[in-house]
Amino acid sequence: MVTELNAIITIAYRDFTKFLRDRPRILISFVLPTMFVGILGGSLQANLAKNVGFNFLAFVFVGVLAQVLFQSTASGIISLVEDREQDFSQAIFVAPVRRSSIIIGKILGEGSVSFCQAAGVIIFGLIMGVPLSFWQFARLLPAAAAVSFLGGAFGMLVLANLGNQQRVRQIFPLVIFPQFFLAGVFNPITHLPPVLFVLSRIAPLTYGVDFLRGIYYAGMPEASTLVLHSPLVNLGIITVLSGVFLAIGTALFVRSERNR
Repeated sequence: MVTELNAIITIAYRDFTKFLRDRPRILISFVLPTMFVGILGGSLQANLAKNVGFNFLAFVFVGVLAQVLFQSTASGIISLVEDREQDFSQAIFVAPVRRSSIIIGKILGEGSVSFCQAAGVIIFGLIMGVPLSFWQFARLLPAAAAVSFLGGAFGMLVLANLGNQQRVRQIFPLVIFPQFFLAGVFNPITHLPPVLFVLSRIAPLTYGVDFLRGIYYAGMPEASTLVLHSPLVNLGIITVLSGVFLAIGTALFVRSERNR
């Protein structure tokens, strides 16, 4: 157990220090979410707030928070492909530790990166005037960890069979960006046409966004119109999806490493 724990911590620490040394990534990771919250959320709040009957800035803020946690951890797993091309993954996969420990360490490392980016979103949201009480913040923290882990497990599943960085750059945006709208990051999805309804329920990000919104709007009248499922239902779905994605993704990635 000590060996496995040391492996997880070492791999997580490596990914976190890589993020701290990558200044362009740090800049981009803070600029884009604040643009979404500030420009999109602020403009929608100014133009639609009176018609929709709820604070649109807060609505977008929670959606962007979930999106950052999910996308950052998922996209961070891309470095496994980089490691593969540099033969670093072969070095760690011949180490006497479980394959699951290596993957979990990778997800935790990228999850810590996503929390740094989420902190920027929260600070900017408070500056913009998003209502966020201490108890809401305290409840969001463990929920954020679950959403981040879901993103890492999803990224593992998607990237398990991608052979090189070029393929990653081509395919990964196609499975991530449509989820922004299908999951309701910027728009309510309680009433959708049949096709979009099915697609939105298939998108994993939907349950991450709805989970954080369920936590944020708990006990508020807006919850009945803005939240799809109760937090317990979303947590159950996230737990099952994370387990399935992680198991399949790890198995596929290990098999591809053995076949190299």
